[in-house]
Amino acid sequence: MIVASMFIVPAAASPPAGKRVNRHSYTLFESGSVRPLALSPSGRTLYAANTPDNRLEVFRVVEDGLHHRGSVSVGLEPVAVAAVSDDEAWVVNQLSDSVSIVEIAGRADDDGAGDDTDGRGPVRPVGRVVRTLLVGDEPRDIVFAGPGRSRAFITTAHRGQNVPYDPQLTTPGIGRADVWVFDANHLGNTLEGTPLTIITLFTDTPRALAVTPDGSRVYAAGFLSGNRTTTIFEQIVSANGDLPEPQANFQGIRQPPTSLIVKFDGTHWIDELDRVWDSSVKFSLPDKDVFEINALANPPTATNSFVGVGTTIFNMVVNPKNGHVYASNTEAHNERRFEGAGVFLQHFGKKTVRGNLADSRITVIGGSVSPRHLNKHIDRDAPLAPIPNDVNRRSLAFPTDMVISADGSTLYVAAFGSSKVGVFSTQELENDTFVPKEADQIHVSGGGPGGLALDEKHHRLYVLTRFNNSISIVDTRKRRELRQMSMFNPEPKSVVKGRPFLYDAAFTSSRGDSACASCHIFGDFDGLAWDLGDPDNSEIANNGIFTVTPAQAGSPVSVNFRPMKGPMTTQSLRGLDNHGAMHWRGDRLDNSTPSAQPNSGAFDENVAFLKFNVAFQGLNGRIDQLPPDQMQAFADFALQITYPPNPIRRLDNSLTPDQQAGKDFFFGGISDTFLPCSGCHVLNPSGNAEFGVTRPGFFGTDGRFSFEAEPQIFKIPHLRNMYQKVGKFGMARTPAILPESFTGADNAFTGDQVRGFGFLHDGSADTMNRFHSGLLFLQRAPGTLGPLDPGNPGGFPVTPDGFLKRRQVEQFLLAFDSNLAPIVGQQVTITAGNRAAAESRVQLFLARAVQGECDVVAKRNGRGFLYQGSGFFRPDSIRDSPMTFSQLVALVGAHEGEITFTCVPPGSGVRIGIDRDEDGILDADERK
Repeated sequence: MIVASMFIVPAAASPPAGKRVNRHSYTLFESGSVRPLALSPSGRTLYAANTPDNRLEVFRVVEDGLHHRGSVSVGLEPVAVAAVSDDEAWVVNQLSDSVSIVEIAGRADDDGAGDDTDGRGPVRPVGRVVRTLLVGDEPRDIVFAGPGRSRAFITTAHRGQNVPYDPQLTTPGIGRADVWVFDANHLGNTLEGTPLTIITLFTDTPRALAVTPDGSRVYAAGFLSGNRTTTIFEQIVSANGDLPEPQANFQGIRQPPTSLIVKFDGTHWIDELDRVWDSSVKFSLPDKDVFEINALANPPTATNSFVGVGTTIFNMVVNPKNGHVYASNTEAHNERRFEGAGVFLQHFGKKTVRGNLADSRITVIGGSVSPRHLNKHIDRDAPLAPIPNDVNRRSLAFPTDMVISADGSTLYVAAFGSSKVGVFSTQELENDTFVPKEADQIHVSGGGPGGLALDEKHHRLYVLTRFNNSISIVDTRKRRELRQMSMFNPEPKSVVKGRPFLYDAAFTSSRGDSACASCHIFGDFDGLAWDLGDPDNSEIANNGIFTVTPAQAGSPVSVNFRPMKGPMTTQSLRGLDNHGAMHWRGDRLDNSTPSAQPNSGAFDENVAFLKFNVAFQGLNGRIDQLPPDQMQAFADFALQITYPPNPIRRLDNSLTPDQQAGKDFFFGGISDTFLPCSGCHVLNPSGNAEFGVTRPGFFGTDGRFSFEAEPQIFKIPHLRNMYQKVGKFGMARTPAILPESFTGADNAFTGDQVRGFGFLHDGSADTMNRFHSGLLFLQRAPGTLGPLDPGNPGGFPVTPDGFLKRRQVEQFLLAFDSNLAPIVGQQVTITAGNRAAAESRVQLFLARAVQGECDVVAKRNGRGFLYQGSGFFRPDSIRDSPMTFSQLVALVGAHEGEITFTCVPPGSGVRIGIDRDEDGILDADERK
């Protein structure tokens, strides 16, 4: 029997778990938990990262479970925590690009009661942030290693406003993953903290870390590390044998000319017919996935790497007995063409990717790299069955966090998409002799297990379940859940209700191993392209509004959507609202009503998302679609996911000279025969605000379509995530794109790169500069592209100066506006040692708040303050008067006086700063 229990806390210090707050005060980022639970070395304290509430929860471990001691406000979107001791923890804040160093008050058996010395709240709060380290963009994981385990290792992207280097976003052959290393005993007095070193690894943005028991070695892994696939540009495919059959649907409707996905087999780049495309791929993908770091070296350095670990790598752990590394991952099958039932494909002896999107695996890294498929009981040739079924019940989807027993014999794996924890004999796992069975799985009722902590003394496993933001307490001997501890959750009910439909493979697929999150990793993308046309489908009518039609450009291309479309890169679920029809082509749309802003026809995002219901059958392999009410719940959730701030843009929202020059061209004269760049790629942060929409703003598109001299029609895409696609350099020559003879590159082989997919709908263009070298955007005379071509006198000049202009536009697009200003999430802790530099940064925060870009909150020793403008901060008690910034900073010299200032999304300052549950009773008043 499962017993649900609430935190044991002073009245209202943690609002009731079932209570939801004003949805307008909450911004959904859907950050993926990495290492959200940690036991202190003594085992007496459990730390939990409460991601949606931006807090560290502190528990005392007791004989009958957990006792909640309290919460500490940290940065935005905390995803990982490392326990240094019973009185110190380091928390990684993904959105804030920071690490909070938290000092815990009193003893592990102390509830932190007493009197506050300055009269501004309860006596000793459970803890406080004593230092904030500023690191690279989107930090995700942390471990301690090195001499005396005194060095903190933190994974971040190779970019961000706080990095001390040029990220070289337009330079080939640069690793895009960083590991920041700090000496915990010598952090320095700079604003950011002084890292011992920053190790750059040759992979894309990283996530997981692991450390050997003796602390001598650290392992770091790329996150969306790829699988040695790429796309060959459409014109090259057409000129070299064309696409494999079929090239038409069951009705004989021809597929437009498209690119083709190929995969490197260790020797050659081959397609599904085993044709070799080596001469058409001008780079190599070494696929370095996991890196070994010597943590004892001064400074620490990477010494080895491992390839072929997985496409998407979630977490890692080291076996304490044999030193082998276990990496939880999925391996994508994007080289297989088409979705759907595959009825017509049977004539060609082929199958679709339906129900076979990605394998959930644990890869063993020892003397070799040995992937272990967790669902080897699945027969891919067997017909799909309704749920529930035996195959589904035995499956584990999306393995994330792992913990291992002290003797190295038992591995526990959180299966995020199955609401289970898998239990494995490490010997059977390494030998690949395990048999998937329910007896080796522990169901957790909260759903979405994303964090584990093993308490062997009490024979317990603590499991953070993200679907309901709780901690499950599991009896490891009986392999059953005992009870849940609910953490406060500020998310709207619509988010909690709809989230499972993104991840729950047991419910959304027949075999229990596939879900939308197979490709939309934590609501984002997987960095791959997929060819998901369906030869069993028919043409779809397009009623969208066009900026330029094929007829205007003298082209016979139809505006309608053919059923076979070629490769398209996975698009993010972030920022869908207010941006119109969905998919690269915009073929998920309401084509039954006239199109008009803000929400009619092709501009209706809700109806567009509901059209994805067919994917549960055609992709996930579910027997039937979701019922309408469940699909609506999924839409209500997904349309709230928001892009993070742009990490390339300056924090004051200004542009560099090159970025400004690029913006000037973007908004300048006609550049593609008919319109300036901004004529199609609309940038208007207030777009549709006049209609009172929930999330106004156009960031590269207002939902219209355009003909761009391609063989099929595309919706104009947004431009908020160009920086995420950096890492592919090298492209074979094609007639559609100008060779760069005056730069010396001239389509040369570029060597090792970290990504196989770049820009355009199919990822076939390696860089935006290359894309802007397309003949469509260059100055040209009439008739250049055909007898009806009107020419393009206002395009980029075909000169070195034109090359510079393209580079400048590229720089602007890398720093393109997003829904939130760059300052959102940024934070700093003012201490006695960094006061001058930190005060300057806070003044920047306040200046941006005046511009409406953020709210500014301050936290000191359990108390909260909200900046109200005119130089005053409102305290979290009606009994206290507003304070000036100078008055707040004056407290820094007092005992336990550090103050942390954070820029939070506009409208969220009251909730995050002074009224956690938004009941109108301020936080300090509730605690009295």
